Amino acid sequence: MNLQPTLIEDTILIRPLQKEDFDNLYLVASDKLLWEQHPNNDRYKKEVFEDFFQKALDSKGAFVIIDQNSNEIIGSSRFYDYDEKLKTIVIGYTFIARKYWGTHYNRSIKKMMMDYAFNDIDKIQFYVGKTNYRSQKAMEKLGGKIIGYTTASNGVEENPVYEITKQTWLNK
Repeated sequence: MNLQPTLIEDTILIRPLQKEDFDNLYLVASDKLLWEQHPNNDRYKKEVFEDFFQKALDSKGAFVIIDQNSNEIIGSSRFYDYDEKLKTIVIGYTFIARKYWGTHYNRSIKKMMMDYAFNDIDKIQFYVGKTNYRSQKAMEKLGGKIIGYTTASNGVEENPVYEITKQTWLNK
């Protein structure tokens, strides 16, 4: 499975993240309110975002999301933890500019990525912060079901893990 395809829809272009995207993507990420419910709520700080960005590049599965109407970078997402044998993958590290919240964009982005991934895999998982209620609601609207929780080093359950199966997705 190619973890960095280019995906195109009427209003959205999803393409592999490039080093040259830093400034435009940071313009989006520098919005402090974007991260207020996120477990890493200091990602709006340039030095924190620089580390996030480098890890995204190194992952070889990260994307920028472009609004084709304005040709502006509006966010990012990533494929990771691909398991060819289990036919699973995780979609995450997704964020979009606040002006796109509550629009068709988040659902369309996830749909494009899931439609592509389900050509090769059977299950997609999403790790969502326990206080990220907006993302939890979005996952439920997409049909995601909680299959468990991440566990901290002290044994405490933390973040919900949502899953959407190929069969569920195709039967929607």
